[in-house]
Amino acid sequence: MYLLILGLILWSGSHLFKRLAPEMRSQMSDQGAKGLVALASFGGIALMVIGYRGWDAPELWSPPEFLTSVNNLFMFLAVYCFVASSTKPALARMVRHPMLGGVKIWAFAHLLVNGDLASVILFGGLLLWSVASMLLINRAEPEWQRPGPSSAANEIKTLVLTAVIVVVIGYVHNWLGYWPFG
Repeated sequence: MYLLILGLILWSGSHLFKRLAPEMRSQMSDQGAKGLVALASFGGIALMVIGYRGWDAPELWSPPEFLTSVNNLFMFLAVYCFVASSTKPALARMVRHPMLGGVKIWAFAHLLVNGDLASVILFGGLLLWSVASMLLINRAEPEWQRPGPSSAANEIKTLVLTAVIVVVIGYVHNWLGYWPFG
């Protein structure tokens, strides 16, 4: 349990560093700050994975079977948001933070299908982090420059990339012992 929580704190702290300690961040070189954030992020991920997989957490509820299909629909949308943060399809003109939005959808989807305490802490913690990140970014940078229009080819590319990544994620989950497709 402690490794999972420590990992969440390390992940969140590293990603919120720029917003919560702007003076300290400005005193560092750009590469130094990015290196520190990357190192802390990887450490946070490692601790979250070890803590989550190693904790025999108590079950708080048993999600009904149909939520697997709902989760998969949300996961497609979450991955689409992640991809959209790079490819800039039409969605990127409507949503200021597609990647953080994808994290929120991903975390919520996983909360739907995992009723154990470790999942509530992991996915609930990352959901809270993504909401806090959005709020802090919007407060620090109230103006938003919307991306330009997207082509039909870009929209198709985004959908195809999303589908491929969802399938890969499914097989990685299967390799880890969790078949996510019902």
